[in-house]
Amino acid sequence: MQITVNGKPAVLPESSTAQELIQRLELSGKRIALEVNGTIVPRSTYHSHQFHEGDHVEVVHAIGGG
Repeated sequence: MQITVNGKPAVLPESSTAQELIQRLELSGKRIALEVNGTIVPRSTYHSHQFHEGDHVEVVHAIGGG
């Protein structure tokens, strides 16, 4: 299936989850926020949130500072 991740096209297997995408992007354990079609996906649902054809995904890295 074709989705868009941070403005770039990406191809994922059907029924891919947010957790699988995070692992594929090598972001497991990192402080990130995941937004799909303008809605934040809670980290607690990454394992069950499935993507659909044409989804627009934004992955934002949290950066600390003062």
